Amino acid sequence: MSDDVIPDETDPDDAAAGDGPAARRGKSAAALARRARRNQRKAWADGYLKGICTLLRPGDLAVDLGANMGVVTRQLAATGADVVAFEPDPLTFAKLRERFAETANVTLINAAVGVGSGTVRLMRANNFADNPEGASVKSTILGGGRRIDADNGVDVPLIDFPAWVRTQVAQRGAIAFVKMDIEGAELEILEAMTRDGLFAGIRGLVAETHERKFKDLRNRYKALRAAIARAEPSGKVNLDWI
Repeated sequence: MSDDVIPDETDPDDAAAGDGPAARRGKSAAALARRARRNQRKAWADGYLKGICTLLRPGDLAVDLGANMGVVTRQLAATGADVVAFEPDPLTFAKLRERFAETANVTLINAAVGVGSGTVRLMRANNFADNPEGASVKSTILGGGRRIDADNGVDVPLIDFPAWVRTQVAQRGAIAFVKMDIEGAELEILEAMTRDGLFAGIRGLVAETHERKFKDLRNRYKALRAAIARAEPSGKVNLDWI
């Protein structure tokens, strides 16, 4: 998800669950409760990022996966840390390049991340034509998501992120911080990183997970959360980013 935009999280199944007055009141109350929880998470995320930024120093490596327009990238770069920002969508990457053209400690990579490398189809939201910048936050390389137009997409490079992590840790000793907001692609990456013990080389990671967008994957997301809770110290890997 974008660092700027909080989209409506109403579930289409909920929206179809009845149209009488009682049903409408129930749906309205549920929507308000979801929005309140989401606003709480957003406030937590803002505070968490400020705390991370107080700890980063020049020479540290911070990674922004799904940089979009660069809101988080900008905050990380202000610490003096070396920042690598990945953004697959050519439209938003052009905005990133304009914004950070003169920022020496920011490296921009116009590619998606996954498990494996090559070329992948980046599918866009079904309202992309009406609002390209706003809808770009929903672009995904993972098929089957709601509100995605599988016929509207662009081929982009794919970088093997677990392999990239191994290389960076071997060269630098550690990665200080990773923010991961990549619209479903996080699941396979985090599963691989958990299996291969790659969090040992990362001091802190936050990710937004997308169970609501990919209902068929909910059991895998649940298993991932349980595996990380067993394997990692509390707070080191947080899957409640927004």
